[in-house]
Amino acid sequence: MRLLIEGGTIVNEERIMAGHIVVENDIIAAITDSNTTPEGTFDHRIDARGCYVLPGVIDSHVHFREPGLTEKADMSSESLAAAAGGVTTFFDMPNTVPQTTTPEAFDEKCRIAATKSHVNYAFFFGATNSNADVLAQLDKHSTPGIKLFMGSSTGNMLVDRNEALNRIFKAAAGRLPVMAHCEDTEIINRNMTAFRQRYGDDPDVAFHPFIRSEEACIASTTKAIGLAKAHGARLHVAHLSTAKELELFERMEGERMGAITAEVTVGHLFFSLDDYKRLGASIKVNPAIKSLTDRQALRQGLTDGRITTIGTDHAPHLPSQKTGGCKRAASGMPMIQFALVTMLELADEGVLPITQVVNLMCHNPARLFEVRKRGFIRQGYKADIAVVTNKRPWTVNKSDIVSRCAWSPMEGHTYQWRVVQTLCNGHLVYDDGQLDTHYTGQPVAFR
Repeated sequence: MRLLIEGGTIVNEERIMAGHIVVENDIIAAITDSNTTPEGTFDHRIDARGCYVLPGVIDSHVHFREPGLTEKADMSSESLAAAAGGVTTFFDMPNTVPQTTTPEAFDEKCRIAATKSHVNYAFFFGATNSNADVLAQLDKHSTPGIKLFMGSSTGNMLVDRNEALNRIFKAAAGRLPVMAHCEDTEIINRNMTAFRQRYGDDPDVAFHPFIRSEEACIASTTKAIGLAKAHGARLHVAHLSTAKELELFERMEGERMGAITAEVTVGHLFFSLDDYKRLGASIKVNPAIKSLTDRQALRQGLTDGRITTIGTDHAPHLPSQKTGGCKRAASGMPMIQFALVTMLELADEGVLPITQVVNLMCHNPARLFEVRKRGFIRQGYKADIAVVTNKRPWTVNKSDIVSRCAWSPMEGHTYQWRVVQTLCNGHLVYDDGQLDTHYTGQPVAFR
């Protein structure tokens, strides 16, 4: 099949240019400027005039709930939500049932995705207190890295023994990056006890950022950085939530990727402490969304080189599981469908340029995890592409939500931006509201 994306504004590798893209089967065959019309016949044409053409988003932090938790979501439903949001590749986390902490569980996830995922897929391998020997034998070409929970969160995968932590970082050194959830569980438990004594068994969700506190985040992140440096391992700290944590990271210069890097999520960039009054437990996540001062610092980190990637930590729960306070309400929210348009909205507000949105959501995940032939609009690369426009405002209604959980904290929000088309491996998996539920994506290759 030969396809032409014509007349769009291409945003790629710090450049913004009007041009055309030729796709042959699943590969980008040619990129030309607007003055050079590609020759030949095409099986399909996409008129991108008035639109922006971006690389497909790589969301390196999702929880798609399969296997074992499919009442909330599954590989099919959430990959469709990804396609509707311009996301062409996802990396799924290991806290499923069973946990992805054995080669057998990893292989089973891959088999499920091969028949059910509608975009490209990869899976983190989970670290435990006792599987460091397995980590040292992982195929570095088939997984983005090792996921380490240094704080207790959904899924009960806490690794809290110093001996085990040292063995994990030693096993990872020189082979795979460690992506760490950093919160100090002892501090959190102490805070929870104090708040329950004062406010009852299930304190109001507005106290969540004080229970899963700044102190808990800094202590754990500091420890993770120390372990990574001691063993010469690559560390990517997931979902930073505080200004003080950000001070622990060096500024990335150009394309140079340091050994110790940080992710921030769309939720931590968009919401703040003040939003608990309006949205309650729907924005309860771990680590907690914190103050406006923290949010502002994280936003600044997007352009000063201290933040390397933007993820979603997409984590669907049923509405019934999102009721209650700090103890009872589940932590996590579905954001993959709305991540790109939210970041483009922040670009309109002057938080970061659109070229940096592409760096953080497309290019840098590909660089950091050494993804083969994806994450850029380049000749010879896989044709993973999102076409977006800022000329058709829309308000999020429940009927727009693709995720199986059927709710979003963005309900009622009006966007100027919308995703018009998503091409995954050259295939039009999303076309202006229509999803191709028959298409399946490809496994991602690394290094």
